[in-house]
Amino acid sequence: MPASSRPPGRDTRRALGARGEEAVARWYQDEGFEVLDRNWRRRDGELDLVVGRDRVVVFCEVKTRSGDRFGAPVEAITHEKRRRLRLLAARWLDESGAVVREVRFDIASVMARPGQDLEIEVLQGAF
Repeated sequence: MPASSRPPGRDTRRALGARGEEAVARWYQDEGFEVLDRNWRRRDGELDLVVGRDRVVVFCEVKTRSGDRFGAPVEAITHEKRRRLRLLAARWLDESGAVVREVRFDIASVMARPGQDLEIEVLQGAF
């Protein structure tokens, strides 16, 4: 199989994901949010992006794909993943001591098609 037709390796996927997360962080900053945390990890999972504005904290799950062969990025967020993100968000809030008026869960889909600009779609209040 030629190298160009092989599925991307782990390092390539990791770099693609980091590129998508960076683009989404910039999108939130352009919307007036401050990035509070990135890739916050605990034994039971990770929060991709935590942003805040006016005592509103948003936990954003970022899914980046180079094509739609495996479906839209947003389709990767299962019921179990949503449950785990809610638990992690509660831990983050507890550990951060942040004074919060509202919590929101967003999903950002990033399409990174070769030779094209990134396409970012943020589904606010997704769950």
